Amino acid sequence: MDIVQKIIQAVEPSLVAMGYGVVQVKLLDGGKRRTLTVMAERVDGTPMSFDDCTEISRTVSALLDVEDPITTAYNLEVCSPGLDRPLTKLTDYSRFVGEEAKVETIFPVEGRKRFRGVIKGVEKDKITLVMPEGEAHIVFPQIRTAKLVSTDAVLKNPNVKK
Repeated sequence: MDIVQKIIQAVEPSLVAMGYGVVQVKLLDGGKRRTLTVMAERVDGTPMSFDDCTEISRTVSALLDVEDPITTAYNLEVCSPGLDRPLTKLTDYSRFVGEEAKVETIFPVEGRKRFRGVIKGVEKDKITLVMPEGEAHIVFPQIRTAKLVSTDAVLKNPNVKK
């Protein structure tokens, strides 16, 4: 298990109990100190506030002080997903059916690695995107990165936390 997975395992149960969902965790090397970024959202659909980020930061700090998965100095950043929300879990694709997304795969799928289209649906672990040139069927484990595309439709969608 890599360090990011250990961090998620250490903090996610407490954040879920507090009413937050973990969207993404990144640990980046940067000069003298690493940066740990925890991206979270409220599960009740309410937009994230500064107070939410502060509460998450305090909780994550306390949990990581106990677990100590990062052995060197680091900075902790807590943020909300924003409009270009990353799609990191299979359930994200079901939640955002009808929204436009950019997807990059690890290996070529149907001869390409980059896709932009509307999420049509999810069947088992396969995501279907509708693009001007047709449909693409991408198996979830093959996705390197994916995010929603900021459009007027995204701004009007109540499932997107702004």
